[in-house]
Amino acid sequence: MAKIPPGVGPRFPQVVLLFGATGDLARRKLLPGLYHLVSAGFIPGCRIIGVSLDEITADAFRTLTRGALDEFFQRKVTDRDWAAFAQSLDYVPLAAGPAALRAAAERAEATFSGESRRLHYLSVPPSSALAAVRMLGEAQLVERSRIVMEKPFGTDLASSVALNSKLHEVFAEEQIFRIDHFLGKEPAQNILAFRFANGLFEPIWNRMFIDHVQIDVPETLGLGKRSAFYEQTGAYRDMVVTHLFQILGFMAMEPPTSLEPQPISEEKNKVFRSMLAIQPSDVVRGQYNGYRDEPGVDPQSETETFIALKCYIDNWRWAGVPFFLRTGKRLAEGQRIISIAFREPPKSMFPPGSGVGAQGPDHLTFDLADASKMSLSFYGKRPGPGMRLDKLSLQFAMNDTGLLGEVLEAYERLILDAMRGDHTLFTTAEGIERLWQVSMPLLESPPPVRLYEPGSWGPKSIHQLIAPHAWRLPFERAWRNPNKTGS
Repeated sequence: MAKIPPGVGPRFPQVVLLFGATGDLARRKLLPGLYHLVSAGFIPGCRIIGVSLDEITADAFRTLTRGALDEFFQRKVTDRDWAAFAQSLDYVPLAAGPAALRAAAERAEATFSGESRRLHYLSVPPSSALAAVRMLGEAQLVERSRIVMEKPFGTDLASSVALNSKLHEVFAEEQIFRIDHFLGKEPAQNILAFRFANGLFEPIWNRMFIDHVQIDVPETLGLGKRSAFYEQTGAYRDMVVTHLFQILGFMAMEPPTSLEPQPISEEKNKVFRSMLAIQPSDVVRGQYNGYRDEPGVDPQSETETFIALKCYIDNWRWAGVPFFLRTGKRLAEGQRIISIAFREPPKSMFPPGSGVGAQGPDHLTFDLADASKMSLSFYGKRPGPGMRLDKLSLQFAMNDTGLLGEVLEAYERLILDAMRGDHTLFTTAEGIERLWQVSMPLLESPPPVRLYEPGSWGPKSIHQLIAPHAWRLPFERAWRNPNKTGS
Protein backbone atom coordinates (compact mmCIF):
# COMPACT_ATOMS: atom_id res chain seq x y z
CA MET A 1 0.00 0.00 0.00
CA ALA A 2 1.30 3.44 -0.94
CA LYS A 3 2.32 5.71 1.92
CA ILE A 4 -0.28 8.44 2.50
CA PRO A 5 1.32 11.93 2.58
CA PRO A 6 1.00 13.70 5.96
CA GLY A 7 -1.89 16.15 6.23
CA VAL A 8 -4.03 14.41 3.60
CA GLY A 9 -6.19 12.56 6.11
CA PRO A 10 -7.65 13.55 9.49
CA ARG A 11 -5.50 13.49 12.63
CA PHE A 12 -8.01 11.57 14.72
CA PRO A 13 -10.04 8.36 14.26
CA GLN A 14 -13.56 9.03 12.99
CA VAL A 15 -17.03 7.80 13.87
CA VAL A 16 -19.25 8.34 10.82
CA LEU A 17 -23.03 8.52 11.35
CA LEU A 18 -24.45 8.02 7.87
CA PHE A 19 -28.10 9.08 7.65
CA GLY A 20 -29.84 7.65 4.59
CA ALA A 21 -27.41 4.71 4.68
CA THR A 22 -29.63 2.43 2.57
CA GLY A 23 -30.36 5.08 -0.08
CA ASP A 24 -29.09 5.42 -3.64
CA LEU A 25 -26.34 7.99 -2.96
CA ALA A 26 -24.97 5.95 -0.06
CA ARG A 27 -24.86 2.78 -2.15
CA ARG A 28 -23.38 4.40 -5.27
CA LYS A 29 -20.89 6.84 -3.76
CA LEU A 30 -20.63 7.11 0.02
CA LEU A 31 -20.15 3.51 1.14
CA PRO A 32 -17.71 2.69 -1.70
CA GLY A 33 -15.92 5.97 -1.00
CA LEU A 34 -15.59 5.25 2.71
CA TYR A 35 -14.34 1.74 1.94
CA HIS A 36 -11.62 3.16 -0.29
CA LEU A 37 -10.55 5.81 2.23
CA VAL A 38 -10.37 3.24 5.02
CA SER A 39 -8.70 0.43 3.06
CA ALA A 40 -6.15 2.81 1.48
CA GLY A 41 -5.15 4.12 4.90
CA PHE A 42 -6.37 7.72 4.53
CA ILE A 43 -8.24 7.55 7.88
CA PRO A 44 -6.32 6.50 11.03
CA GLY A 45 -9.35 4.58 12.32
CA CYS A 46 -13.00 4.57 11.34
CA ARG A 47 -16.35 3.22 12.54
CA ILE A 48 -19.49 3.70 10.42
CA ILE A 49 -23.01 3.68 11.83
CA GLY A 50 -25.73 3.43 9.21
CA VAL A 51 -29.01 5.20 10.02
CA SER A 52 -32.22 5.03 7.98
CA LEU A 53 -35.93 4.27 8.05
CA ASP A 54 -35.33 0.61 7.17
CA GLU A 55 -35.75 -1.78 10.10
CA ILE A 56 -32.74 -3.97 9.40
CA THR A 57 -29.94 -5.47 11.47
CA ALA A 58 -26.25 -4.59 11.43
CA ASP A 59 -25.56 -7.85 9.56
CA ALA A 60 -28.13 -6.91 6.91
CA PHE A 61 -26.44 -3.51 6.57
CA ARG A 62 -23.10 -5.26 6.05
CA THR A 63 -24.69 -7.39 3.32
CA LEU A 64 -26.12 -4.27 1.67
CA THR A 65 -22.73 -2.56 1.83
CA ARG A 66 -20.94 -5.53 0.26
CA GLY A 67 -23.53 -5.50 -2.54
CA ALA A 68 -22.89 -1.78 -3.08
CA LEU A 69 -19.14 -2.41 -3.36
CA ASP A 70 -19.62 -5.28 -5.80
CA GLU A 71 -21.88 -3.13 -7.99
CA PHE A 72 -20.31 0.34 -7.83
CA PHE A 73 -16.72 0.19 -6.52
CA GLN A 74 -14.26 0.65 -9.40
CA ARG A 75 -11.27 -1.04 -7.74
CA LYS A 76 -10.72 -4.57 -6.49
CA VAL A 77 -12.27 -5.53 -3.13
CA THR A 78 -9.90 -7.87 -1.27
CA ASP A 79 -11.15 -10.37 1.29
CA ARG A 80 -8.77 -9.00 3.92
CA ASP A 81 -9.82 -5.36 3.46
CA TRP A 82 -13.51 -6.28 3.36
CA ALA A 83 -13.30 -8.34 6.55
CA ALA A 84 -11.73 -5.37 8.38
CA PHE A 85 -14.22 -2.90 6.92
CA ALA A 86 -17.22 -5.12 7.73
CA GLN A 87 -16.17 -5.13 11.38
CA SER A 88 -16.34 -1.31 11.38
CA LEU A 89 -20.03 -1.26 10.34
CA ASP A 90 -23.01 -0.90 12.65
CA TYR A 91 -26.63 0.08 12.10
CA VAL A 92 -29.38 1.94 14.00
CA PRO A 93 -32.92 2.29 12.57
CA LEU A 94 -34.36 5.79 12.96
CA ALA A 95 -37.27 4.43 14.96
CA ALA A 96 -34.86 3.36 17.71
CA GLY A 97 -34.47 7.03 18.64
CA PRO A 98 -31.70 9.32 19.95
CA ALA A 99 -30.73 7.12 22.91
CA ALA A 100 -29.94 4.13 20.68
CA LEU A 101 -27.98 6.41 18.34
CA ARG A 102 -25.88 7.77 21.20
CA ALA A 103 -25.27 4.26 22.56
CA ALA A 104 -24.02 3.10 19.14
CA ALA A 105 -21.71 6.11 18.86
CA GLU A 106 -20.30 5.48 22.35
CA ARG A 107 -19.69 1.80 21.50
CA ALA A 108 -17.83 2.84 18.37
CA GLU A 109 -15.73 5.43 20.19
CA ALA A 110 -14.85 2.91 22.89
CA THR A 111 -12.95 0.85 20.28
CA PHE A 112 -10.40 3.67 19.89
CA SER A 113 -7.60 3.99 22.42
CA GLY A 114 -7.44 7.79 22.28
CA GLU A 115 -9.31 10.87 21.14
CA SER A 116 -11.75 10.65 18.20
CA ARG A 117 -14.08 12.83 16.14
CA ARG A 118 -17.59 12.42 14.70
CA LEU A 119 -18.75 13.04 11.16
CA HIS A 120 -22.50 13.18 10.53
CA TYR A 121 -23.39 12.75 6.86
CA LEU A 122 -27.00 13.64 5.98
CA SER A 123 -27.73 11.77 2.76
CA VAL A 124 -31.45 12.44 3.16
CA PRO A 125 -34.17 14.45 1.35
CA PRO A 126 -34.31 18.16 2.28
CA SER A 127 -37.60 17.57 4.13
CA SER A 128 -35.83 15.13 6.49
CA ALA A 129 -32.61 17.07 7.12
CA LEU A 130 -33.76 19.17 10.06
CA ALA A 131 -35.32 16.12 11.76
CA ALA A 132 -31.94 14.40 11.57
CA VAL A 133 -30.25 17.52 12.97
CA ARG A 134 -32.68 17.61 15.89
CA MET A 135 -32.08 13.91 16.54
CA LEU A 136 -28.33 14.49 16.72
CA GLY A 137 -28.92 17.34 19.16
CA GLU A 138 -31.17 15.18 21.35
CA ALA A 139 -28.58 12.38 21.24
CA GLN A 140 -25.94 14.87 22.47
CA LEU A 141 -23.67 14.06 19.53
CA VAL A 142 -22.88 17.64 18.53
CA GLU A 143 -19.64 18.00 20.48
CA ARG A 144 -16.44 17.03 18.59
CA SER A 145 -18.48 16.67 15.42
CA ARG A 146 -18.91 18.01 11.91
CA ILE A 147 -22.01 17.68 9.76
CA VAL A 148 -22.21 17.28 5.96
CA MET A 149 -25.36 18.61 4.28
CA GLU A 150 -26.53 17.63 0.79
CA LYS A 151 -28.20 20.14 -1.57
CA PRO A 152 -30.55 21.86 -2.06
CA PHE A 153 -29.81 24.41 0.66
CA GLY A 154 -33.30 25.91 0.57
CA THR A 155 -35.39 26.73 -2.49
CA ASP A 156 -35.29 30.55 -2.26
CA LEU A 157 -33.88 33.27 -0.03
CA ALA A 158 -36.48 32.94 2.73
CA SER A 159 -36.22 29.15 2.99
CA SER A 160 -32.42 29.30 2.91
CA VAL A 161 -32.31 31.85 5.73
CA ALA A 162 -34.78 29.76 7.74
CA LEU A 163 -32.80 26.55 7.15
CA ASN A 164 -29.53 28.16 8.25
CA SER A 165 -31.20 29.62 11.32
CA LYS A 166 -32.50 26.18 12.38
CA LEU A 167 -29.13 24.58 11.68
CA HIS A 168 -27.33 27.17 13.79
CA GLU A 169 -29.57 26.35 16.76
CA VAL A 170 -27.74 23.00 16.96
CA PHE A 171 -24.45 23.32 15.03
CA ALA A 172 -22.05 26.24 14.72
CA GLU A 173 -21.31 27.42 11.18
CA GLU A 174 -17.74 26.11 11.34
CA GLN A 175 -19.15 22.61 11.98
CA ILE A 176 -21.37 22.67 8.86
CA PHE A 177 -20.12 21.42 5.48
CA ARG A 178 -22.52 22.06 2.58
CA ILE A 179 -21.32 19.62 -0.03
CA ASP A 180 -21.03 20.25 -3.77
CA HIS A 181 -19.47 17.25 -5.50
CA PHE A 182 -18.58 19.39 -8.54
CA LEU A 183 -15.99 21.23 -6.43
CA GLY A 184 -14.57 17.93 -5.19
CA LYS A 185 -13.49 16.97 -8.67
CA GLU A 186 -9.79 17.21 -9.47
CA PRO A 187 -10.35 19.57 -12.45
CA ALA A 188 -12.21 22.16 -10.34
CA GLN A 189 -9.22 22.45 -8.04
CA ASN A 190 -6.91 22.44 -11.06
CA ILE A 191 -8.42 25.83 -11.94
CA LEU A 192 -6.80 27.25 -8.79
CA ALA A 193 -3.46 25.67 -9.66
CA PHE A 194 -3.68 26.81 -13.28
CA ARG A 195 -4.48 30.41 -12.37
CA PHE A 196 -2.29 31.06 -9.38
CA ALA A 197 0.78 28.88 -10.03
CA ASN A 198 1.46 30.07 -13.58
CA GLY A 199 2.66 33.51 -14.64
CA LEU A 200 1.36 33.03 -18.18
CA PHE A 201 -2.40 33.26 -17.59
CA GLU A 202 -3.12 35.23 -14.41
CA PRO A 203 -2.13 38.61 -15.97
CA ILE A 204 -4.73 38.14 -18.74
CA TRP A 205 -7.49 36.71 -16.49
CA ASN A 206 -9.69 39.82 -16.69
CA ARG A 207 -12.06 41.94 -18.81
CA MET A 208 -9.20 43.45 -20.84
CA PHE A 209 -8.38 40.11 -22.45
CA ILE A 210 -11.41 37.83 -21.87
CA ASP A 211 -14.48 38.38 -24.04
CA HIS A 212 -16.94 35.98 -22.40
CA VAL A 213 -17.06 32.76 -20.37
CA GLN A 214 -19.24 29.65 -20.73
CA ILE A 215 -19.96 27.11 -18.01
CA ASP A 216 -21.79 24.28 -19.73
CA VAL A 217 -23.06 21.09 -18.07
CA PRO A 218 -25.48 19.30 -20.43
CA GLU A 219 -26.65 15.84 -19.38
CA THR A 220 -27.97 12.99 -21.51
CA LEU A 221 -29.68 11.36 -18.54
CA GLY A 222 -33.36 11.73 -17.75
CA LEU A 223 -34.79 11.86 -14.26
CA GLY A 224 -35.19 8.16 -13.44
CA LYS A 225 -36.93 7.91 -10.08
CA ARG A 226 -36.28 11.58 -9.23
CA SER A 227 -39.16 13.09 -11.23
CA ALA A 228 -41.34 13.79 -8.17
CA PHE A 229 -38.41 15.54 -6.43
CA TYR A 230 -37.45 17.36 -9.61
CA GLU A 231 -40.99 18.62 -10.11
CA GLN A 232 -40.57 20.65 -6.91
CA THR A 233 -37.07 21.83 -7.79
CA GLY A 234 -36.24 22.25 -11.48
CA ALA A 235 -32.92 22.70 -13.23
CA TYR A 236 -32.12 26.14 -11.78
CA ARG A 237 -32.49 25.18 -8.12
CA ASP A 238 -31.02 21.72 -8.65
CA MET A 239 -27.93 22.65 -10.66
CA VAL A 240 -27.24 26.36 -11.05
CA VAL A 241 -27.28 27.69 -7.47
CA THR A 242 -25.52 24.69 -5.96
CA HIS A 243 -23.11 23.70 -8.78
CA LEU A 244 -22.60 26.11 -11.67
CA PHE A 245 -22.41 29.27 -9.54
CA GLN A 246 -19.88 27.55 -7.28
CA ILE A 247 -17.68 26.75 -10.30
CA LEU A 248 -18.11 30.38 -11.41
CA GLY A 249 -16.88 31.51 -7.98
CA PHE A 250 -13.66 29.48 -8.35
CA MET A 251 -13.09 30.70 -11.88
CA ALA A 252 -13.73 34.40 -11.20
CA MET A 253 -12.36 34.99 -7.70
CA GLU A 254 -9.44 37.27 -6.84
CA PRO A 255 -6.17 35.70 -5.64
CA PRO A 256 -6.62 34.70 -1.99
CA THR A 257 -4.01 35.74 0.57
CA SER A 258 -3.24 32.03 1.01
CA LEU A 259 -4.64 28.66 -0.06
CA GLU A 260 -6.37 28.26 3.27
CA PRO A 261 -10.12 27.66 3.65
CA GLN A 262 -10.96 31.07 5.14
CA PRO A 263 -9.26 33.26 2.48
CA ILE A 264 -10.61 31.13 -0.38
CA SER A 265 -14.17 31.22 1.01
CA GLU A 266 -13.91 34.98 1.44
CA GLU A 267 -12.80 35.52 -2.16
CA LYS A 268 -15.59 33.29 -3.47
CA ASN A 269 -18.12 35.21 -1.39
CA LYS A 270 -16.78 38.49 -2.81
CA VAL A 271 -17.62 37.17 -6.29
CA PHE A 272 -21.15 36.32 -5.16
CA ARG A 273 -21.55 39.75 -3.54
CA SER A 274 -20.49 41.34 -6.85
CA MET A 275 -22.98 39.40 -8.96
CA LEU A 276 -25.83 41.37 -10.47
CA ALA A 277 -29.34 40.02 -9.98
CA ILE A 278 -30.39 37.45 -12.60
CA GLN A 279 -32.87 39.12 -14.96
CA PRO A 280 -35.67 36.95 -16.43
CA SER A 281 -34.96 38.50 -19.85
CA ASP A 282 -31.48 36.94 -19.71
CA VAL A 283 -32.79 33.42 -19.09
CA VAL A 284 -34.11 30.62 -21.31
CA ARG A 285 -36.09 27.90 -19.55
CA GLY A 286 -36.85 24.66 -21.34
CA GLN A 287 -38.66 21.38 -20.81
CA TYR A 288 -38.08 18.24 -22.83
CA ASN A 289 -40.99 16.71 -24.68
CA GLY A 290 -42.30 13.83 -22.59
CA TYR A 291 -41.41 15.26 -19.18
CA ARG A 292 -45.09 15.84 -18.34
CA ASP A 293 -45.75 12.12 -18.87
CA GLU A 294 -43.21 11.12 -16.20
CA PRO A 295 -44.62 9.62 -12.95
CA GLY A 296 -45.20 12.26 -10.28
CA VAL A 297 -45.21 15.17 -12.76
CA ASP A 298 -48.12 17.58 -13.19
CA PRO A 299 -49.58 17.21 -16.75
CA GLN A 300 -49.48 21.04 -17.00
CA SER A 301 -46.07 21.35 -15.34
CA GLU A 302 -44.04 24.52 -15.91
CA THR A 303 -40.95 23.05 -14.19
CA GLU A 304 -37.82 23.54 -16.28
CA THR A 305 -35.59 20.58 -17.16
CA PHE A 306 -33.23 22.97 -18.98
CA ILE A 307 -31.85 26.39 -18.15
CA ALA A 308 -29.50 28.77 -19.95
CA LEU A 309 -28.71 32.21 -18.59
CA LYS A 310 -26.45 35.22 -18.84
CA CYS A 311 -25.06 36.82 -15.71
CA TYR A 312 -22.55 39.51 -14.82
CA ILE A 313 -20.02 40.09 -12.06
CA ASP A 314 -19.95 43.82 -11.43
CA ASN A 315 -16.43 44.28 -10.13
CA TRP A 316 -13.17 45.77 -11.43
CA ARG A 317 -11.90 42.49 -12.94
CA TRP A 318 -15.08 41.34 -14.71
CA ALA A 319 -17.25 44.43 -15.43
CA GLY A 320 -19.02 43.96 -18.76
CA VAL A 321 -17.91 40.34 -19.32
CA PRO A 322 -20.95 38.06 -19.80
CA PHE A 323 -20.95 34.63 -18.16
CA PHE A 324 -23.18 32.14 -19.96
CA LEU A 325 -24.38 29.11 -17.99
CA ARG A 326 -26.29 26.15 -19.42
CA THR A 327 -27.48 22.81 -18.06
CA GLY A 328 -30.33 20.44 -18.73
CA LYS A 329 -31.61 16.88 -18.92
CA ARG A 330 -31.97 14.66 -22.01
CA LEU A 331 -29.56 16.76 -24.09
CA ALA A 332 -27.37 15.70 -27.00
CA GLU A 333 -24.16 15.06 -25.02
CA GLY A 334 -23.02 14.71 -21.45
CA GLN A 335 -20.22 17.24 -20.86
CA ARG A 336 -18.87 19.47 -18.09
CA ILE A 337 -16.78 22.32 -19.40
CA ILE A 338 -15.62 25.82 -18.66
CA SER A 339 -14.69 27.63 -21.86
CA ILE A 340 -13.00 31.03 -21.77
CA ALA A 341 -13.13 33.05 -25.00
CA PHE A 342 -10.34 35.58 -25.42
CA ARG A 343 -10.78 38.88 -27.20
CA GLU A 344 -9.76 38.89 -30.83
CA PRO A 345 -6.97 41.20 -32.07
CA PRO A 346 -8.23 44.75 -32.67
CA LYS A 347 -7.02 44.77 -36.28
CA SER A 348 -6.12 42.10 -38.80
CA MET A 349 -3.28 42.52 -41.29
CA PHE A 350 -4.00 39.15 -42.92
CA PRO A 351 -5.36 39.14 -46.48
CA PRO A 352 -9.03 38.39 -47.28
CA GLY A 353 -9.63 34.66 -47.47
CA SER A 354 -6.78 33.84 -45.09
CA GLY A 355 -9.23 32.25 -42.65
CA VAL A 356 -8.39 34.47 -39.68
CA GLY A 357 -11.46 35.03 -37.53
CA ALA A 358 -13.50 32.50 -39.46
CA GLN A 359 -13.55 29.99 -36.62
CA GLY A 360 -14.18 32.35 -33.74
CA PRO A 361 -11.94 33.52 -30.91
CA ASP A 362 -9.19 31.61 -29.15
CA HIS A 363 -10.54 29.49 -26.30
CA LEU A 364 -9.12 28.00 -23.13
CA THR A 365 -11.31 25.05 -22.22
CA PHE A 366 -11.39 22.98 -19.01
CA ASP A 367 -13.12 19.61 -19.05
CA LEU A 368 -14.51 19.01 -15.56
CA ALA A 369 -14.84 15.24 -15.93
CA ASP A 370 -12.93 13.10 -13.42
CA ALA A 371 -10.18 12.36 -15.98
CA SER A 372 -9.60 16.06 -16.55
CA LYS A 373 -8.49 17.63 -19.82
CA MET A 374 -7.53 21.14 -20.94
CA SER A 375 -7.36 22.65 -24.40
CA LEU A 376 -6.02 25.95 -25.72
CA SER A 377 -7.08 26.81 -29.27
CA PHE A 378 -5.32 29.35 -31.49
CA TYR A 379 -4.76 30.26 -35.14
CA GLY A 380 -1.67 28.95 -36.90
CA LYS A 381 -0.40 29.02 -40.46
CA ARG A 382 -1.29 26.17 -42.75
CA PRO A 383 1.89 24.67 -44.29
CA GLY A 384 2.58 25.60 -47.92
CA PRO A 385 2.62 28.76 -50.03
CA GLY A 386 0.48 31.77 -49.20
CA MET A 387 -0.96 32.83 -45.86
CA ARG A 388 -3.77 30.46 -44.93
CA LEU A 389 -4.69 30.03 -41.26
CA ASP A 390 -6.27 27.09 -39.45
CA LYS A 391 -7.54 26.73 -35.91
CA LEU A 392 -5.13 24.53 -33.97
CA SER A 393 -5.09 23.39 -30.34
CA LEU A 394 -2.79 22.34 -27.55
CA GLN A 395 -4.37 19.67 -25.37
CA PHE A 396 -3.50 18.10 -22.04
CA ALA A 397 -5.18 15.10 -20.44
CA MET A 398 -4.69 13.65 -16.98
CA ASN A 399 -3.88 10.38 -18.76
CA ASP A 400 -0.67 12.04 -19.98
CA THR A 401 0.74 12.18 -16.45
CA GLY A 402 0.37 8.50 -15.60
CA LEU A 403 -1.26 9.61 -12.33
CA LEU A 404 -4.91 8.97 -13.21
CA GLY A 405 -5.06 6.09 -10.73
CA GLU A 406 -4.25 8.49 -7.87
CA VAL A 407 -7.27 10.71 -8.49
CA LEU A 408 -9.72 10.59 -5.60
CA GLU A 409 -13.40 10.44 -6.50
CA ALA A 410 -15.17 13.72 -5.65
CA TYR A 411 -17.11 12.41 -2.64
CA GLU A 412 -13.99 10.73 -1.26
CA ARG A 413 -12.04 13.99 -1.34
CA LEU A 414 -14.88 15.97 0.22
CA ILE A 415 -15.43 13.44 3.01
CA LEU A 416 -11.72 13.64 3.83
CA ASP A 417 -11.83 17.45 3.80
CA ALA A 418 -14.84 17.50 6.13
CA MET A 419 -13.08 15.12 8.53
CA ARG A 420 -10.08 17.47 8.51
CA GLY A 421 -12.27 20.56 9.01
CA ASP A 422 -11.20 22.03 5.65
CA HIS A 423 -13.97 24.29 4.23
CA THR A 424 -12.12 25.19 1.01
CA LEU A 425 -14.43 23.22 -1.29
CA PHE A 426 -17.67 23.86 0.63
CA THR A 427 -20.01 26.82 0.51
CA THR A 428 -20.94 29.05 3.45
CA ALA A 429 -24.28 30.26 4.77
CA GLU A 430 -23.41 33.77 3.59
CA GLY A 431 -22.51 32.56 0.11
CA ILE A 432 -25.62 30.45 -0.43
CA GLU A 433 -27.95 33.16 0.89
CA ARG A 434 -26.38 35.72 -1.44
CA LEU A 435 -26.90 33.40 -4.43
CA TRP A 436 -30.57 33.02 -3.55
CA GLN A 437 -30.79 36.79 -3.20
CA VAL A 438 -29.51 37.41 -6.76
CA SER A 439 -31.85 34.65 -7.98
CA MET A 440 -35.06 36.19 -6.64
CA PRO A 441 -36.01 38.28 -9.75
CA LEU A 442 -35.90 35.07 -11.80
CA LEU A 443 -37.71 32.93 -9.23
CA GLU A 444 -40.45 35.55 -8.79
CA SER A 445 -41.01 36.15 -12.55
CA PRO A 446 -39.72 33.13 -14.46
CA PRO A 447 -40.05 33.21 -18.26
CA PRO A 448 -42.31 30.48 -19.70
CA VAL A 449 -40.76 27.10 -20.45
CA ARG A 450 -40.06 26.30 -24.10
CA LEU A 451 -40.26 22.70 -25.27
CA TYR A 452 -37.26 20.94 -26.77
CA GLU A 453 -36.73 17.49 -28.23
CA PRO A 454 -34.77 14.91 -26.21
CA GLY A 455 -31.33 14.52 -27.77
CA SER A 456 -31.14 18.17 -28.86
CA TRP A 457 -29.19 21.08 -27.33
CA GLY A 458 -32.28 22.74 -25.82
CA PRO A 459 -34.73 25.37 -27.08
CA LYS A 460 -33.74 27.30 -30.21
CA SER A 461 -33.85 30.64 -28.34
CA ILE A 462 -30.53 29.82 -26.61
CA HIS A 463 -28.83 31.14 -29.74
CA GLN A 464 -30.43 34.57 -29.34
CA LEU A 465 -29.36 34.57 -25.69
CA ILE A 466 -25.67 34.17 -26.51
CA ALA A 467 -25.58 36.19 -29.78
CA PRO A 468 -23.34 37.53 -31.27
CA HIS A 469 -21.28 34.72 -29.72
CA ALA A 470 -21.83 30.98 -30.21
CA TRP A 471 -22.09 28.08 -27.79
CA ARG A 472 -18.83 26.19 -27.43
CA LEU A 473 -20.73 22.90 -27.32
CA PRO A 474 -21.06 20.97 -29.52
CA PHE A 475 -17.32 21.14 -30.20
CA GLU A 476 -16.23 21.77 -33.76
CA ARG A 477 -13.38 19.36 -33.09
CA ALA A 478 -13.34 16.46 -30.66
CA TRP A 479 -10.92 15.98 -27.79
CA ARG A 480 -7.96 13.99 -29.03
CA ASN A 481 -7.73 10.42 -27.78
CA PRO A 482 -4.55 10.26 -25.66
CA ASN A 483 -4.39 6.46 -26.16
CA LYS A 484 -4.40 6.72 -29.95
CA THR A 485 -0.98 6.40 -31.56
CA GLY A 486 0.15 9.54 -33.35
CA SER A 487 -2.52 11.77 -31.80
